[in-house]
Amino acid sequence: MSTSYRRPALAALGALSVAAGLAACGSSSANSSSGSTSSAQVANAAAAGGGSAACPNGKVRLGVEPYEAPAKLTPAYQVLAAALQKGLGCPVEVQIVQDYPAEVLAMRNGKLELAEFGPLGYVFGDQQAKAEAVASFATADGKLSTYTAGIWVPKGSSVQSLTDLKGHTLALSSAGSTSGDALPRYAMLKAGLSPSDVKITYAGGHPQSLLALVHGKVDAAEVNTQELATAKAAGAFDPGKFRQIWASAPIPNDPITVRGALPASFKSAVRSALTKLKPADVAKVVRFLVSEDSRPTTGAAIPV
Repeated sequence: MSTSYRRPALAALGALSVAAGLAACGSSSANSSSGSTSSAQVANAAAAGGGSAACPNGKVRLGVEPYEAPAKLTPAYQVLAAALQKGLGCPVEVQIVQDYPAEVLAMRNGKLELAEFGPLGYVFGDQQAKAEAVASFATADGKLSTYTAGIWVPKGSSVQSLTDLKGHTLALSSAGSTSGDALPRYAMLKAGLSPSDVKITYAGGHPQSLLALVHGKVDAAEVNTQELATAKAAGAFDPGKFRQIWASAPIPNDPITVRGALPASFKSAVRSALTKLKPADVAKVVRFLVSEDSRPTTGAAIPV
C-alpha cells in the first residue's frame, strides 16, 4: 500500500471482501464451530512441530482495539482468527482490549503476539513495542482501504465550520483514537481554537459519540465514515437530519502488526497466512472497517 504509515516497509497488503480498541475486556479462542480446525487438532499440530516458527509460544494472541462494541467485534474477529489459526497451525486467541493505550502496553509487556492497531495506535506500538506492520485491509481492486474522520452537527445548527464550535459541546469517541480524538483536535487547533474554546467530552467509543449527537446530548460529534456506514445500515442515523462541517483527509486502514522481538520466521509465517485469507474469512471484520461508498464484493491479496 502506498501510505504514510510510520514504518516505510509497510507497502501493500491484505485480502478482504465485504458483506456490507491490554487489559483485555474479553478473550476467546477460535474453534471448530466457526469452520476451522479444532483447538485440540491445532495444538497437536503445534506440539508435533515442536513449537514451530508459526507458533513459537504454543499459541498466538491477537489484540484488537475497541473501535466498535466488543459484543460485535468478538464474533467477527473469531471468524478471522479461526482462518488464521488454520494457516499458522496453532491456536489463535482474540482479545478485545479495554482501551487504546492498553493494547500498546499489552504488546510491550509480551502479552500479545499480534495486534490490529488504529493508525495512531500503530505509531505508539512501533515506538514502545517495536510493532511491525505485516498486513492491512485492501479493496477489491487491491488498493489500501481508507476512511475519514468527520464532525457532524444537527441540520438546523448555527455551527457552520470548525471555528463556530467555540463555546459549544463536542463529543469525541475515545482518547487515543485516530479519527475520534487526534485528528479532530488537530483540525480545531489549525482552525485557531484553543483547548478551552470547545467543551469536549469523550463518549466512550465511535457508536456512543454518534448516539450523543442523535439524542441531542451535544452540539456536535465526531462520526467517522466507518461508523456512519454501520449506523445507516442499522437505521440508527439519518444523514438528512444532520450536517457535516469537517472531514479529514483519507486515513489508511488499521494495520495488523507483529511484536518486533519475535523471530523473523514467525513474522513471515503470519504475513503469508494473512495474505492468503479468503474474502469470506474476513468479511465480518471488513464491514466495520470499510466506508459505505467503497465496500467491495471481492478482495485480493497483495504481498508486502
